[in-house]
Amino acid sequence: MMAMAVILSFLLPLAGTLILAFSGGRLGALASSVVGVGSVGLASLATAWATMAHAGGSEGITLWTWIAVGDFQPTIGLAVDGLALVMMSVITGVGFLIHLFAAWYMTGEEGITRFYAWMNLFVFSMMLLVLGDNLLLLFLGWEGVGLCSYGLIGYYYQGSANGWAAFKAFVVTRIGDVFLALGLFLIFMELGTLDIQQLLALAPQQWQEGSTTANLAALLVLGGALGKSAQVPLHTWLPDAMAGPTPVSALIHAATMVTAGVYLIARLNGLFLLAPDVLLLVGVIGAVSLLLAAFAALAQTDIKRVLAYSTMSQIGYMFVALGVGALDAAIFHLVTHAFFKALLFLSAGAVIISCHHEQDMRRLGGLWRKLPVAYGGFLVGGAALVALPLVSAGFFSKDEILWQAMAADQTGLLIVGLLGAVLTGIYTVRLILGTFHGEPGSDHARHPEPGTNPLTHHLPLMVLAALSTFIGAWLYPGLGGLFPDAPGEAAETGHTLLQVLAMGAAIAGLLLAAWLFLWRRDWLAKQVGQGIAPACGHSGTMRGVLTPCLTGCWCSPGSGW
Repeated sequence: MMAMAVILSFLLPLAGTLILAFSGGRLGALASSVVGVGSVGLASLATAWATMAHAGGSEGITLWTWIAVGDFQPTIGLAVDGLALVMMSVITGVGFLIHLFAAWYMTGEEGITRFYAWMNLFVFSMMLLVLGDNLLLLFLGWEGVGLCSYGLIGYYYQGSANGWAAFKAFVVTRIGDVFLALGLFLIFMELGTLDIQQLLALAPQQWQEGSTTANLAALLVLGGALGKSAQVPLHTWLPDAMAGPTPVSALIHAATMVTAGVYLIARLNGLFLLAPDVLLLVGVIGAVSLLLAAFAALAQTDIKRVLAYSTMSQIGYMFVALGVGALDAAIFHLVTHAFFKALLFLSAGAVIISCHHEQDMRRLGGLWRKLPVAYGGFLVGGAALVALPLVSAGFFSKDEILWQAMAADQTGLLIVGLLGAVLTGIYTVRLILGTFHGEPGSDHARHPEPGTNPLTHHLPLMVLAALSTFIGAWLYPGLGGLFPDAPGEAAETGHTLLQVLAMGAAIAGLLLAAWLFLWRRDWLAKQVGQGIAPACGHSGTMRGVLTPCLTGCWCSPGSGW
């Protein structure tokens, strides 16, 4: 029974893709939406069925032999264990809510059949990636995700900037994919197999811990993970990926593509345990990425770009967890991040469509009463993003990462994580104030058209809002038995102190943001210094993007607010 459920969850998005792709344009917008949303919805039900039927352990499902060249006989085979089921649940569950919201968001857009065909193929490719029992099949899904991202980011291909953004994402992630391909060649040359379970069993037998071959193989795999997960130095494609429709941004940045690198390292954890220096490098890269992205988020005025850098920062936390050997904590944060980041992106999409495609915070403001559902989504999602103590899902997963860094005696990574939490509070408050409070900065913000569809607009936001609270943290099943013990398993004291520090960092970020943006605007304007003339049309000068006048623009308080 479980095998049938897994196969259905795997094939239903592909069936939707084929129906849409070969319809020849004969399907209308409604029929395309029904096929696109329905295929992923049925896949999510099949995933729930598979999860309930799973008896524990790992189970293989071989569909057929893919290639037969001597002893090299990779299969189209699916490996189902706790990690795969968690990833499947996120991909199909959150993916279904994003598809459902897209039915409202994409109303009236041209090429809706093409949109859902790419979206369904994206989901299928991710399912292939997480279910493949060998690295060759995983790599096929890996490349499929990259191809779909190109088609979706460049969906509005009539604008040359959108085409270049898609091209940039494709090229930068391909650089990482070249490293991953080289890593696969090295693993096969040394171990004679690409079957994941076999290579994890053979690697400790043939490679010494810290050996050159083990380090090189881990480094090459890490290179692939950096490209997909947008970590330094292969992070530059991520902000430009905002050129696609907002549901695409939610799908790429919440549930699927950017988490592929985290999944890859977790799946091949036995390989990285043989290369402890490379594993530490994973944590260092994550720490650098989370700080760099947090500072960059402070300087953005486009609400989607703020969320894009926020994604990069949160993936950095997952890399920190991987780097200290806390694999379960990394996957825990992956799940909670999927909930609250999808909520934030879809809420941002509600603002953008309601305000006639306006997404510059300088031209928004005053929306909290006019768009109450989107505002509520930002408040709940923002609380989870800043890890508001006890009530948000993000608190429990981020607390676990910081605790594991402390237990591993990685003080530097712990300090960076706490500083990142403070910065997260600052840019999140800035985002919410600039978007929803103060006076409207344009006619679009003065006269928004709020979404009123309870099924396609309200329902996805409400479900994701519930999952972004402590409820989402409680639903995570835990994968401790699947991975080696994390450092925190052996530590007996210090967790309470860490929780106090984590709470303090989150609250400090909120208080500092309130102090800067509500009570010390004049002082902040002087610190930022002179800038260009404000785009809002006010007289005076723009003092810098850190300085909100709370009227929808970001100019100095003396310029007409």
